[in-house]
Amino acid sequence: MKHDPRKTALFVLNSLNKRRFTLDRILEDVQNKELFLSRRDQALFYALVYGVLRWRGRLDWIISHFSKIRLKKIDPVVLNILRLGLFQIIYLNRIPVSAAVNTSVEITKSFASSRAAGFVNALLRNVAGEYEKIPFPDPDKNPAHSLAVRKSFPEWLIKRWVNQFGIEETEALCDAINIIPPITVRTNSLRTTRDDLTKRLADDVQQIENTTYSPDGIRFIKPDRSIPEIKAFKDGCFQVQDEAAQLVTCLLNPLPGDTVLDACAGLGGKTGHIAQMMKNTGRLLAMDNQDNKLQRLESEMKRLGISIVTTCNYDLTIPFDRQFSYKGFSGFDRILLDAPCSGLGVLRRNPDAKWLISNNKFNNYKTRQINFLDNLAHLVKPSGTLVYAVCSTEPEENEEVVKGFLNMHSEFVVNNKLEGLPKNVYSLVNKNQYLKTYPHINNMDGFFAVCFKRV
Repeated sequence: MKHDPRKTALFVLNSLNKRRFTLDRILEDVQNKELFLSRRDQALFYALVYGVLRWRGRLDWIISHFSKIRLKKIDPVVLNILRLGLFQIIYLNRIPVSAAVNTSVEITKSFASSRAAGFVNALLRNVAGEYEKIPFPDPDKNPAHSLAVRKSFPEWLIKRWVNQFGIEETEALCDAINIIPPITVRTNSLRTTRDDLTKRLADDVQQIENTTYSPDGIRFIKPDRSIPEIKAFKDGCFQVQDEAAQLVTCLLNPLPGDTVLDACAGLGGKTGHIAQMMKNTGRLLAMDNQDNKLQRLESEMKRLGISIVTTCNYDLTIPFDRQFSYKGFSGFDRILLDAPCSGLGVLRRNPDAKWLISNNKFNNYKTRQINFLDNLAHLVKPSGTLVYAVCSTEPEENEEVVKGFLNMHSEFVVNNKLEGLPKNVYSLVNKNQYLKTYPHINNMDGFFAVCFKRV
């Protein structure tokens, strides 16, 4: 049975409204249901989902200008249909306006009343000829509100960034987040070299180039098939991983023969990088609190040809026993805590997050992050290292976590000998020895990382 890309996109957006699962999880479920879309329809499906999520704020402003019904009073499903139709009219030049309007009306008939279909039809037809003429908020009267609408971000988030960066840099940050990012991968040096991988990928992708800072990274656009279908991927020659995330493992600097803990391993992106830097010798414990993630991690390690990883299901909110031991692991030379966080540093890849997170969550994240570090501290061997990393540039999750942890643990200091980082990465490390990256400055995700040493 062939699926319709617009209806499938609507299903994803409606599922996000229920706030039960993240975008990644919903897309994964959709793909697992054997989604029969042609390559062209699949491209349209992803363009619609990510495009509407990127530009939802701006789309809603335009809809509210033309609608006699207040936005909050419009049925959420109908509102998503309007967003999808309007996105096609404004941003997808290859789709005729008539097609965008007509398909939106037909979809509405499947989900709502004929009256709602008439509402959708009238509004989209009015918008099509007039949207370029509507006024946006005056930046002189209220800069944050104007920027929030024009760039499509929650106003509270714009105000937060303006306080941190100023109005001009915030605008540059918004622009960088709203650009579709390239796909960045990390060469699996256990299987190949970056130069050889570049040659292997040359026929499958466009605009391929080496990353600026990571010695193993490659970025490209427009692969001619899905990543798992590329032969070099099947052969275990790379993992998809942003350049900023690659630099975190360089900061950890795992060496062959080390005993290492990846404390929030997830699906194993950094686990694979740690193992290849260890040259697949030593011992590596990958820990997470979800069995399904650990099972997928184990499968990923097999694909990469990695044999030194042991998995462990553990909830980091629970303190470890002082005499912690698991399958021969007791103390660690190096521990990586890639902590759960707001995810605001990866909005260009996960635009749904900006509409899901709220302004009052940051102190909750900070408390949990400090708690995780506190629980891990005694597992670090004397002279060992503990790297804390988050895909967020927010102070509560960055500097305030460092301060909170060091206040509790005088046996740790911030390591000022960052031996694992390539020399050109030093420019991304500030005077406090914090590694910080930004989309609008470094063309990579927003990350914060710091290396603690037990003395």
